[in-house]
Amino acid sequence: EGLQGPSVPPPGVYYLGYLVHYDINSLSAPGSSDAVPGRNKGSVTAVANRLVWITKHKFLGADYGMETIIPVMRTSLDFANSKDSGVGDVYVGPLVLGWHGAQWDAVAAAGMWLDTGSTDHPASAGKGFKSTMLTGGLTYYFDSEKTISGAGLLRFERHGKMDNGFRRGNQLTLEWGLGKAFGPVQAGVVGYSQWQTSNDSGPGASLNKSSRHALGAEVVYPMAPGLALKGAVYKELRAEAGTGPQPKGSLVRLTLVKAF
Repeated sequence: EGLQGPSVPPPGVYYLGYLVHYDINSLSAPGSSDAVPGRNKGSVTAVANRLVWITKHKFLGADYGMETIIPVMRTSLDFANSKDSGVGDVYVGPLVLGWHGAQWDAVAAAGMWLDTGSTDHPASAGKGFKSTMLTGGLTYYFDSEKTISGAGLLRFERHGKMDNGFRRGNQLTLEWGLGKAFGPVQAGVVGYSQWQTSNDSGPGASLNKSSRHALGAEVVYPMAPGLALKGAVYKELRAEAGTGPQPKGSLVRLTLVKAF
């Protein structure tokens, strides 16, 4: 989400369309950050369609809302000789809470990723398991005019079992951004980190835990009232693999935000 990611909009209905392209430049070997020998390339292009409804109801002093995300993906894994396209796992979030202060915004949310996507091929869009996701975050504005902001958005995912009995360890993701407004345009530094917080279990599981860290930049450009375009680029600086190989690469994201 990048800049001001934890800031929930006012009551209304919103569409967010994320166009994301991720290039895999290498694979980290299980249990390390060392690259697997050979040419291990691949790419994922996705359009994630997100609908958010923030109601006029209050809960615990916050604006109450709900959301859903429907991703459509095209994956090409050269190292696995596999290509596939399809609708990925769908997210259903019945709880979104947004608080607003004089110089801060906060969010708490809960929902589930459903295992609706296909898992027929290595490049299929589905992961093959359900995940419960809890979200919390804070945007702080360093000046009363809200021209300088710092944001951190934390997500915790508890994964379910796959059909073969394998369960991936739980995952913690931190997205952050430091931004400055230049008139209506915002620009800043963004990044993300992911940590596996518990061990894998089941057939073939090891005690190794995965992690990755990325740094990038983002620009937010309002095109019209109720319509904005966000663009960001990220470079993953380190990726450590758990039980299986871990991709390491770069990511480009364009986000269209439309209020109805």
